[in-house]
Amino acid sequence: MPTVSDLPAQTTPIGRPADPARPARPARRGGRLRALDGLRLVAALMVCAYHYGGRGGPVQQAWGQSPATLFPTLHGAFSYGCLGVQVFFVISGFVICMSSWGRTVKEFFASRVSRLYPAYWFAVLLITAVLALRPVVAQPLPLPEVLVNLTMMQQPMGSGRVLGVCWTLWVEARFYLLFALVVWKGVTYRRSVAFCAVWLVASVLAAGMRLPAVDLVVMPEYAPFFIGGLALYLVHRFGGNPTLWAIVAMSWGLGQYQAVQGLVSPPGTEVFHHRSAWVVTAVITAGYLAVAVVALGWLDRADWRWLTVAGALTYPFYLVHEHLGWVVIEVLHRRLGLSAHPTLAATAAGMLLLAWLVHRLVERRWGPPLKRALLRSPGRG
Repeated sequence: MPTVSDLPAQTTPIGRPADPARPARPARRGGRLRALDGLRLVAALMVCAYHYGGRGGPVQQAWGQSPATLFPTLHGAFSYGCLGVQVFFVISGFVICMSSWGRTVKEFFASRVSRLYPAYWFAVLLITAVLALRPVVAQPLPLPEVLVNLTMMQQPMGSGRVLGVCWTLWVEARFYLLFALVVWKGVTYRRSVAFCAVWLVASVLAAGMRLPAVDLVVMPEYAPFFIGGLALYLVHRFGGNPTLWAIVAMSWGLGQYQAVQGLVSPPGTEVFHHRSAWVVTAVITAGYLAVAVVALGWLDRADWRWLTVAGALTYPFYLVHEHLGWVVIEVLHRRLGLSAHPTLAATAAGMLLLAWLVHRLVERRWGPPLKRALLRSPGRG
């Protein structure tokens, strides 16, 4: 998932000529956007609540009964936690536009690979080992499928998934490939706006065509969220104008519709709660508004260092919390007899602690060397 931790401390472009289609002006604010770090963790905790108490399926096996019975007043709210993914995608559009400004394609991909893969490889191997030792909620995959999971390309290959959440990484990867077209020519205001406009129109046409090959590239279900984040970063960098706010508004309108279509009582999703279209739209709206507030600088005073730590935990937490959390729930609740609410809190806290260890011992240790090695590899940027 996107992170703020790998961004330069200063968002003003260096070493690039000003965009001729836009008056040269510095970024509104320098330094970190720590509020965005905090928002990312909120989105991850929303997804965690969904996986632990907002659906049926394997988590019901972990609890030994339906979470709807264990959390009679919370399970309905938890069922909306999956919308944290859409909030992630809005943040991703914002962060990827910010982090790619002034970078070459080589630098862009080196940054993405070195940020995503070390923690991902560790999570795949760890969860495979845990499921092999205690296959209570899921069976470990055969070795060939585990190996293809290490490539992060299991979705297009039709393989099983070691990490249930990794489908979102495949969506992110396709966004990176599309945005690399902008990075290849050099990220500017004009090119970014053109990219947003073309992709927005393409997503509408693709939704009407319903062709799997077109959907694979254009991603009409998720494109509006990335586009909204891209436009909000341009608002942050250059200030708002009718064009940018029109793109944001259009992406919000399309995005909330796609979310309602996909999440309000869809078949086969193991959700036991009938979601409200109004609530889905409200959550999507709140996500857009939260990122817009950051873009406008209204949360600049939220400059607390612990938010940076929260942001650093988000990606490893997102990777490990689902399947590993189900195993912990089974042990704490069914084997040790801990009641449901303390089990929920202890499991989430344990996954956050594990995420901190992964960040400290895996990401910080292996990410920078991998990035340096990729940047030293032959080839022009």
